[in-house]
Amino acid sequence: MPRPFRFGVNLLTLVTGPAWREKCRRAEELGYDVLLVPDHLGWPSPFPALVAAAEATERPRVGTFVLNAGFWNPALLAREVATTDALTGGRLELGLGTGYVKDEHDAAGLPFGTPGRRVDHLEHTIRELDRLLGDPGQLPKAVQQPRPPLLIGGNGPRMLRLAARHAEIAAFTGARQAPGRPEGTLELLPAEQVAASVAAYAAYEERAADRTGPAERNILVQQVLVTDDRRAAAREFVAHGAGIDEEQALEVPTLLIGTPAQMAEQLREHRERHGFSYITVLDRFLEAFAPVLEELKGS
Repeated sequence: MPRPFRFGVNLLTLVTGPAWREKCRRAEELGYDVLLVPDHLGWPSPFPALVAAAEATERPRVGTFVLNAGFWNPALLAREVATTDALTGGRLELGLGTGYVKDEHDAAGLPFGTPGRRVDHLEHTIRELDRLLGDPGQLPKAVQQPRPPLLIGGNGPRMLRLAARHAEIAAFTGARQAPGRPEGTLELLPAEQVAASVAAYAAYEERAADRTGPAERNILVQQVLVTDDRRAAAREFVAHGAGIDEEQALEVPTLLIGTPAQMAEQLREHRERHGFSYITVLDRFLEAFAPVLEELKGS
């Protein structure tokens, strides 16, 4: 029996407080299950934005998608997590990643380090959060015990193993740094590479000693292209240098192309093939994706 779909929207822009709250209420009205905030300089600060999102809504959960672990001291992060979980009534989901933009670390005066060191720091952060949030004497105290659900995002072998050991939600970005392009410019991975990451993760998860059940699997959809001509839309999209060709664009789980009914069918196929039941879209597609969500609601 497949896991039911959940839908999140990653909220990237904040203009005013009232506009932020209205956007959150609109997402709730459209049926989104999770309101998410990333962790990049120049974008909203995650935890206050999530508290405001929870206060403006009643039903959706809220989450970080994902925190840049290199920005955070684990003890201070534990305080932020517990406070936010308390203020949102236990609605927080904690997404963590290593961070991938060196310029942001430089601007913040923080070390970036090698990929291995960044994963080391993330692993240390997860262990410290488990220790601190699980301590009965730790204050403030999170509503969800022993801690809020943990989402870990990444694709490399160490990240997949880390998610298999610790995460309630395993997030697959399906993208990588584009070679020869400015830092932070991503290109999409072909479907077969995403499938290979999912297969590797499943093997690690099967061997993880402390798991009580499989993690929910998340995919971040980079584009929602509403069209009656899928192939023409794919051809136009790849002309801008996405790192994949036209045929690949029609198959990758990080692109949705077609009518709402066609996109809904694509998501059913990706759930069947890869196990992706938790679907996240970017806030610029909040309205465009809503008919797809409506097609899949409850399934």
